[in-house]
Amino acid sequence: MGLAGLAAFLRQHRRIGLDTSVFIYQLEANERYVALTHYIFEWLEGSGHAAITSTITMTELLLQPYRLQNRQLLDEYYGLLSRYTHLDWIPPDLKVADIAAQLRARYKLKTPDAVQAATAVYGRATAFITNDAVFKRVAELQVVVLEELI
Repeated sequence: MGLAGLAAFLRQHRRIGLDTSVFIYQLEANERYVALTHYIFEWLEGSGHAAITSTITMTELLLQPYRLQNRQLLDEYYGLLSRYTHLDWIPPDLKVADIAAQLRARYKLKTPDAVQAATAVYGRATAFITNDAVFKRVAELQVVVLEELI
């Protein structure tokens, strides 16, 4: 499937949800996935395209730079992530928490996964890109798992 499969998937959607793994692979230039994530972020810069993620993503992304006490890396991450004008960072408010609880109960998700999925649902995303097959349980979103594109 590769890039062609990803391109076909993205053509079906105007607003997608992004899991933390997508950002990690892009920021770290992960050899296995960077071609896919690069395509996703290029797509995001296109007219009429948008993405949504939870602020929990930022928490997960900043963990390593804080552990390393690497201020330069922190600044780099903030700089890179703030340049996407069509990327919405949504904090988990009470509405998101309610949707997350429903999804967690319905699909037996862990809380962080339920919050990520709920954020996408709340933000009216029609798709979700991840590398965690657990999200395929969520019927409210069309899910693509990066590993399945390789």
